[in-house]
Amino acid sequence: MDSFDEWRRRLADAMERRGDWPARSPWMREAVDAVPRDRFAPERVWWWDGHAYIPVDRATDPDRWAAEVYGDPDAAVVTQVTDGLPSSSLSCEAVVVDMLDSLLLEPGHQVMELGTGTGRNAALLACRAGGGRVTSVEVDAELAACARIQLREAGADVRVEVADGRDVPPAAVPYDRVMATFAVDEVPWSWVARTRPGGRIVTPWGRLGHVALTVAEDGLSATGWMQGLAQFMPARGTGRGRRVSYQQVRAAAAGPVDTRPAVRQLEPLRDDIHLRFALRVALPEVQITTAEDGDGLNAWLHDGSSWAALSAMAHQGGPRRLADELDAAWDRWLGDGSPSLYDYGMTVEPHRQYVWCVDPVTGPRWPLPV
Repeated sequence: MDSFDEWRRRLADAMERRGDWPARSPWMREAVDAVPRDRFAPERVWWWDGHAYIPVDRATDPDRWAAEVYGDPDAAVVTQVTDGLPSSSLSCEAVVVDMLDSLLLEPGHQVMELGTGTGRNAALLACRAGGGRVTSVEVDAELAACARIQLREAGADVRVEVADGRDVPPAAVPYDRVMATFAVDEVPWSWVARTRPGGRIVTPWGRLGHVALTVAEDGLSATGWMQGLAQFMPARGTGRGRRVSYQQVRAAAAGPVDTRPAVRQLEPLRDDIHLRFALRVALPEVQITTAEDGDGLNAWLHDGSSWAALSAMAHQGGPRRLADELDAAWDRWLGDGSPSLYDYGMTVEPHRQYVWCVDPVTGPRWPLPV
């Protein structure tokens, strides 16, 4: 028994109590035991103190370090901070397991992973697919070098390449499975082109859910359902507009401010993940934040140039009227019967892709930029 056995057991037991271990993938429990989180976490991790990311070093504060690495099943571990913002992480255990289950991975599959990070997810993939079957792509050369060392020390036969995962290099043979560990707003067509007909692609989408796509037999499209929640970091170099704060947008916005009474309570906007996902689909550029103060629950919206603030009153300014657009999208979701996250899916084609609801052919759809 080593010093982390008790931490590992607590996390595994918490997942057992919540029903997080997937019944159709019994191999996963054994793989997680064989590839523990602490062996792939760096000596320094980071925690958010409410104002900034603070380093926690294994050597000087081992208990705090272990608590970060083995938090609850929904807790990710920030393993790299760039310009004050997290740029790499050890994903939370519940989402790791859920996405691996969605991949429907079998022994002998050729697998491409996009976003090596610490290397742990690649090691889990190799536990199932087998040695020499997993190629992992990482854009950060330093992270890739560290992951190679970790994988080698863990006995995982994984090839790690340095490249931009959004435009993957050609493969000698098509992959059976492709898995991304960073969020995309549009699925690169190169992922579909590198996957065999009938193959499966699992990726976080929109930084709120993850989708599993199956490539059509003619190789000209991929389609599939949303599988669950997955709040992952975006691909490097994307999502810059999302890093602009509401305060910055409001200060810079020109023109008059429109004020009117708010039309509904804000609690569902904070608590209902299915509503939030529907709003993410309908208003992909809009960032929504909620918080409570002495005056009650508030919400703030912005798209990088327009803004809205909601409480008992709705205030909005900039080129768009975001409060009005939010109300319209919310009304449409209610009118459609309040579909859940799992009622949505995605179709990807060479020159277009879209999210749909209930049915990929007859259901409502929302085109995505390509």
